[in-house]
Amino acid sequence: MAIRLPLICLLVSVTAIAADLTPERYWNTALPNTPIPNSLRQLFTPDFNDEKSIGVQVGIGGVIVNTGRGKPGGGTAVSVGKGGVHVDTGKSKGTHVNVGKGGVNVDTGKGKGTHVSVGGGKGHGGGVGVHTGKPGKRTDVGVGKGGVIVHTRHKGKPVYVGVKPGPNPFVYNYAASETQLHDDPKAALFFLEKDMVPGKAMNLRFNAEDGYNGKTAFLPRGEAETVPFGSEKFSEILNTFSVKPGSGEAEMMKKTIEECEAKRVGGEEKYCATSLESMVDFSVSKLGKDRVRAVSTEVAEKNAPMQKYKIAAAGVKKLSDDKSVVCHKQKYPFAVFYCHKAMMTTVYAVPLEGENGLRAKAVAVCHKNTSAWNPNHLAFKVLKVKPGTVPVCHFLPETHVVWFSY
Repeated sequence: MAIRLPLICLLVSVTAIAADLTPERYWNTALPNTPIPNSLRQLFTPDFNDEKSIGVQVGIGGVIVNTGRGKPGGGTAVSVGKGGVHVDTGKSKGTHVNVGKGGVNVDTGKGKGTHVSVGGGKGHGGGVGVHTGKPGKRTDVGVGKGGVIVHTRHKGKPVYVGVKPGPNPFVYNYAASETQLHDDPKAALFFLEKDMVPGKAMNLRFNAEDGYNGKTAFLPRGEAETVPFGSEKFSEILNTFSVKPGSGEAEMMKKTIEECEAKRVGGEEKYCATSLESMVDFSVSKLGKDRVRAVSTEVAEKNAPMQKYKIAAAGVKKLSDDKSVVCHKQKYPFAVFYCHKAMMTTVYAVPLEGENGLRAKAVAVCHKNTSAWNPNHLAFKVLKVKPGTVPVCHFLPETHVVWFSY
């Protein structure tokens, strides 16, 4: 099959640096004075900038970028010269892309799932974008003002390991189930603000369950925007990720999408970010970019079990006492965050000492107005209080992040 698209303008300056499209590079450009929390950095993968698989040659004839591993047919070749841009995925049944004066020509092999975008799409800066293959295993080629950008990813969807039933406790319009009340470790993360004093003991576990043993990662926005997301596209989503309809994994993914599409609680503004770039954009749009911090809980030991912690003598530090944006990692095959702008909140840094000597730098968020929450929400069940009566606080699991102005 061949598709021809008009090409208004193709500007090719010779730069073949895959890092230009990485989520980390986008963050550093948008927020140069805001460090990236470790919890988010751990969701980057080396495949976003696979230097070992990218060769660049610059000569009289133009630029040649080869993403193979030194073997014929082992990767994607990109050639830029006077005749335009030529992309060959290295397989006889693969995808061939030619960009020249006549426009863009795409020949796609069967089952390769090729997507082509031409022009100034959101967040792409214009030019031509080609995506071959399924999410996480594809080669991306972008041609625009920034030059020729190549990403090659080798990892597929992480293995589903199962999750406990029940709604996300950080979506406040859902009622808690009895199973969630007794078995969900996140139930212990809720507490009252008056209890946040040195020496106070709490049983806590900070590693968040996501269904994939923490193996999910960010997709670059250019790729995430080609992946279907929404209840009306659910069959397509399951097919994209090779998930069996009616399976536990399918039900988990469906629940995440439903929570993303649920009505707002009170006057809060919410958004499900399917990439780090879109999370940055949402947070900056609500808080500005000049004096913004993003923090998350850090535990000295990975996958630390439930144990008793005490608030350290060093005491609690207030970080913010106004509006904030809290982003909660969702249960999905790639990193998706449920973000909501929370008014009348206080953000605290809470030093903790575990009973076995383990230390944690926890982040807590206290909500001063809970009157719009579901009266049967998990927090009210655990703390035995009613909506709107007292500030309700919760620690953030390790993979969640809160943004605030300072």
